[in-house]
Amino acid sequence: MVLDHEGFCQRAENEIAALAEVIAGAPDIASDVPSCPGWTFADLAQHTGDVHRWATTIVETRATARVPFPEADSPWASADGWAQWLTSGARPLLAALRSAGPLTPVWSWGPGRTSGWWARRMLHETTVHRADAELALGVGPVIDPVVAADGIDEFLFNLPSARRPFKHLSSLPAGASVHLHATDHDGEWLIRFTGDTSGISWSRGHEKATVAVRGAVTDLLLVAYGRMPASNERLAVFGDPSVLDAWQQKTAL
Repeated sequence: MVLDHEGFCQRAENEIAALAEVIAGAPDIASDVPSCPGWTFADLAQHTGDVHRWATTIVETRATARVPFPEADSPWASADGWAQWLTSGARPLLAALRSAGPLTPVWSWGPGRTSGWWARRMLHETTVHRADAELALGVGPVIDPVVAADGIDEFLFNLPSARRPFKHLSSLPAGASVHLHATDHDGEWLIRFTGDTSGISWSRGHEKATVAVRGAVTDLLLVAYGRMPASNERLAVFGDPSVLDAWQQKTAL
């Protein structure tokens, strides 16, 4: 199954509702979210809601250059308040994305520069942060395998353009490679460390690599985002684990 624009929009809408539900159930909105060092549940909610509002502005205004990231002064002190604030941003976001369709030219920080890029990004941004919140509560995230597989594609597609890891990718060991192999879905990825300014190249398919990781596609998505360590018992790792450690240290978003 390949997701289209409406598929991204519908699933993003579902993920915003799911994240809001997890936030509402947090026993302490000020407690830490370990997979996002330095963040609390409130920080996680505010960041995600701000990103939704930022994307709404970009798509609504057909922005051709980066617009300032919102610095919302959100007064919510309770988990319910944060959940309602997240939910309130969903309707204008999805209305803007659906009105624009997939091909409207707009600015984006990654390659693509279309409204469709933002629909896909909002799905995966929200999905991973929903997983962050669940992991902090000791809950194992459940992600639609189609969404998880597309999330790995999207992560690798955008990674060289991402602000935080970009400058570090060229320091990955040139010539080394990582192979991700899903055991519950049709998905294999080969990531090569190029040592040049792009840092990586990648492709779908089965090839030998310096280190290989086998696991459920949801777990591979969490590995790609640095949310699940290679030592997790749900994974099988073959080859040089130090290469995977280097990858996770330099690419965590």
